[in-house]
Amino acid sequence: MKSNYVYKAIFVFGLLCLLGIGYSFVDKNSMKENNDPEKSFENNYNVFSLKLPKSINFAGEPVPLDQPDIYERMDRELLVNTYWQSNGILMIKRSKKYFPMIEPILKANGVPDDFKYLAVAESGLTPIVSPAGATGFWQIMKYTGKEYGMEINSNVDERYNIEKSTQVACDYLKKAKAKFGTWTLAAASYNVGMSGIENQMERQNQSGYYNLLLNDETERYVFRILAIKEVLSNPKKYSFNIDKDHLYKRIKTKTIQVDTAITDIPAFAKRYGLNYKQFKIHNPWMRDNFLLNNSGKVYQIKIPVKGEY
Repeated sequence: MKSNYVYKAIFVFGLLCLLGIGYSFVDKNSMKENNDPEKSFENNYNVFSLKLPKSINFAGEPVPLDQPDIYERMDRELLVNTYWQSNGILMIKRSKKYFPMIEPILKANGVPDDFKYLAVAESGLTPIVSPAGATGFWQIMKYTGKEYGMEINSNVDERYNIEKSTQVACDYLKKAKAKFGTWTLAAASYNVGMSGIENQMERQNQSGYYNLLLNDETERYVFRILAIKEVLSNPKKYSFNIDKDHLYKRIKTKTIQVDTAITDIPAFAKRYGLNYKQFKIHNPWMRDNFLLNNSGKVYQIKIPVKGEY
């Protein structure tokens, strides 16, 4: 028993000696540098200011970057949207899925393609509801939706229908363009309302978005759209590197027409090989687990094609 203690003591002593020798070979200056948090941070993390494009436009209308306040406002939004990296990646991924649904409707209505970035600015391409009650991808208020012919009640809310809400957005924007003469002012009015823009134009005796003094949110609004356009159009320029396989994919669907009530949506979905969740993902405008249809209205219902789930 005693000899075992001796052997153990020799073993521990030898191990300590080896550790000491190993330590003597380490560059102490290197250790000091590596353990210095400030030095390590300096060597491994850098944040850069951004060079603005020489020229930028919204819907073909040039942005006067030669004006100091315009330059600073554009710079601010580009910095915010570039360095909010997680959000930027999500926007790029979602745009692959939803832009193909939005772009043809804009084109068919003669609304510039740049307005798809307005939808990104409004909702992040998600069917959210704002504290004020604005709803869906295009953040449409209830009274605005009804004014433009949408069905909005506790059972059906067409603001959640991406195609119909895009059409309503087009109708509004065309009306605003006819009123103000520019797409830029039409975009600004989407944030503050046509009367809000009109009142400030009269009050300040000015025309043109870039000549108006507006509330902070509306002053930032068009520049945020421009920044989103710049980043999503040139992701690698702003160091967003995303594999094609990581982009969100659009699920192929077919459309069926229903002109009667659906008393049990879970059972209805099951007939097409879907569960309730899968069915509602593609038909979020149905706000309950049944569909009232006392008027015999024809509803367009999306059903994922076989093999998508």
